[in-house]
Amino acid sequence: MDMQLDVFQVLADPTRRLIVETLLQGEQQVSDVVEKAGIHQSGVSRHLRILSESGFVTMRPEGQRRLYALKSEPFQELEGWLGPYKQLWEERLDRFGAALKKRQEKKGPRT
Repeated sequence: MDMQLDVFQVLADPTRRLIVETLLQGEQQVSDVVEKAGIHQSGVSRHLRILSESGFVTMRPEGQRRLYALKSEPFQELEGWLGPYKQLWEERLDRFGAALKKRQEKKGPRT
């Protein structure tokens, strides 16, 4: 792929997300990914190339086999970017939980 894809563009594709989920189990050959993900071999190869060019996946040759694995760095960067949003939602959920508890305490025990 000639253009540099944004992290979100790369992971927006449901097939690539399925491949990423499959590779969470560890290093695998294309044929393993095809079998586990239920996607045609040419599609898996194309998506693995995109994931590789985007820095999400590494390929290690072993004889005639090509083994693919996830790289942690892009996911760490993604987690760093999402961190403030996660904190924002956790704070909102904490406030919601506290308000709900306060409301239930005002109503008293149910009979």
